[in-house]
Amino acid sequence: MTMSSPAAGAIMALARTPAAAARYDLTPRATVVCSALVLAAVTGLDLLDDRLGIAFSVGFVLVVVSAATAVQDRGLFTTGVMPPVLLVAALLIVAATAPEAIVIEGLPETAGVFGLTLSATIAHGVPLLIGHAGAIAVIVWRILTVRR
Repeated sequence: MTMSSPAAGAIMALARTPAAAARYDLTPRATVVCSALVLAAVTGLDLLDDRLGIAFSVGFVLVVVSAATAVQDRGLFTTGVMPPVLLVAALLIVAATAPEAIVIEGLPETAGVFGLTLSATIAHGVPLLIGHAGAIAVIVWRILTVRR
């Protein structure tokens, strides 16, 4: 079997590419943008049933941990700071656009966007803790295993 097509040439080029060249290739800005877009997509999918639920929480954890694994070394600080900001921003947008999707027992309906965002942030404290701890663990692992 001979490989003469352009696709075969691309496969051979990828086979010769060193693994280190494919690691940590997102800039800090690209990491933040990609993380926000993916979390927006996950949030949109989770809101199909008109309620923010477990898919949002799991998606958030996966997004922030994945961001820490994909960013360049100079963006490690950004990914360490990003999880709480990303969560609060996502919940603020949901509270402003679809407040009925955030269901918190005992919260008065007159809470407003800020009160709803604050309450939702507190309610999503466990996913925030897991995601942030996971991102920090990846960052520490990357710092400890850097080749000097």
